[in-house]
Amino acid sequence: MDKKNSNYEDSRQVINGIIVELFKNILTIEEKSLKKRGIKDLSITEIHVIEAIGIGNRKMMSEIADILEVTMGTLTTAMTKLEKKGYVVRERDPRDRRIVVCSLTRRGVLAEKIHRNFHDEMIDHLMVDLKLEEEPALIQALKNINEFFIREYGGKNDN
Repeated sequence: MDKKNSNYEDSRQVINGIIVELFKNILTIEEKSLKKRGIKDLSITEIHVIEAIGIGNRKMMSEIADILEVTMGTLTTAMTKLEKKGYVVRERDPRDRRIVVCSLTRRGVLAEKIHRNFHDEMIDHLMVDLKLEEEPALIQALKNINEFFIREYGGKNDN
């Protein structure tokens, strides 16, 4: 197939427009979805800290900082806010007081469930018109763009 034909160039422009709009809007939309569902006092950064801790988990601060690729100072600031808002609990490890272990409160679990539901709805909507045989192509296309970003600009590849 000649990738320089008019249809190919038109498709490239459409795809570029969609990706630019997606990147521009996704974090704002994600935050709005939380507010719409009653979580009005969390920033998107804070919900991602909650997501990194996870439901039913107890994670060390260093683990969470590694997952989020932030410094311990940045995480400590976020955790202090989340603790004051009632979403997380920090406890010192009784065997090693230098270690701080974090977990979600009931309120934190609810926020994470609401956030997870947003992601589920987003993926459901993405796949609604896909035929089963088209799913591998979509998955590969998303992997390709993710790997490009990681290779060119750094970051983690969790896949």
